[in-house]
Amino acid sequence: MAIREVRVVGDPILEKACRPVEKMTPRLETLIDDMLDTMYQENGVGLAAPQVGVLRQILVVDVEEEEEREKGIRNPYIVINPKVIETSGEQEGYEGCLSLPGKVGTVKRPNRVVIEALDRNLQPYTIEGEELLARALLHEVDHLTGKMYTERCEGPLEDAEEVAAREEEEARRKKRKRRRILR
Repeated sequence: MAIREVRVVGDPILEKACRPVEKMTPRLETLIDDMLDTMYQENGVGLAAPQVGVLRQILVVDVEEEEEREKGIRNPYIVINPKVIETSGEQEGYEGCLSLPGKVGTVKRPNRVVIEALDRNLQPYTIEGEELLARALLHEVDHLTGKMYTERCEGPLEDAEEVAAREEEEARRKKRKRRRILR
């Protein structure tokens, strides 16, 4: 297993559609393991094969909380040849991408998704995801068709560190306000 180079915006491979996986090979097994290692190394919640230079319909997602990951708890989804079957609801929030480091943008996506896919043994299964899992799955599925989240942004891209600092300050303000109300 190895850490692979994450392709960044400007690399033409990120704009291409991926081919489906027809059979599992040792090379694809290694790719999946490397994608997981790369995603965890980069502190991402998802990674698609084109982001590491491979035009195959493979993505990995793990939305476990950072504290859980630090304890070694991992719950990855390995998703091959995904087909979005159903979406519902709506959510709006910031998205970032390992292929566009340091930036985030506001994106509207469905709040719930149902996807049919194959696991790493090429056995069919269904994933139902809500909130962050739905967002992450749909973000990575977009990569398999050559789309970036920036195509879905409402408004300008922002600096990720500035947004995080604003959100932290807002959380502190809400906590102080709750304390005052409880007194």
